[in-house]
Amino acid sequence: MKTLYELIGAERLEELVNRFYDIVFNDSSISHLFDSEKSLIREKQYLFLTQFLGGPLVYSEKYGHPKLKMRHLPHQIGEAEKNEWLRCMKIAIDSMRFEGDLGNDLYNVFPKVAEHMRNK
Repeated sequence: MKTLYELIGAERLEELVNRFYDIVFNDSSISHLFDSEKSLIREKQYLFLTQFLGGPLVYSEKYGHPKLKMRHLPHQIGEAEKNEWLRCMKIAIDSMRFEGDLGNDLYNVFPKVAEHMRNK
């Protein structure tokens, strides 16, 4: 059985990350949470999602263990921020027009992770 990473592919995953951050940076109530260099944010998300979705362990090789909860502690992430992140990801995924159930399968991996990031 193929992983989500294999089904999506590196190019489409990169496009998804770019679409997601275009929404977040330009049209979102959570843009203030992403105050560091935008290209670095995109790179880290792409590397993390590559690994998280079953691809090579590129994030860990470059940045170490993801430690998601710890890395997100400096940011106030409550229910509203979590929901906005998920809304932006849903828009980005839907805009990609993935075949069959792939878009839904991809989106469905995010709510549990997003809940884990909540810290307020």
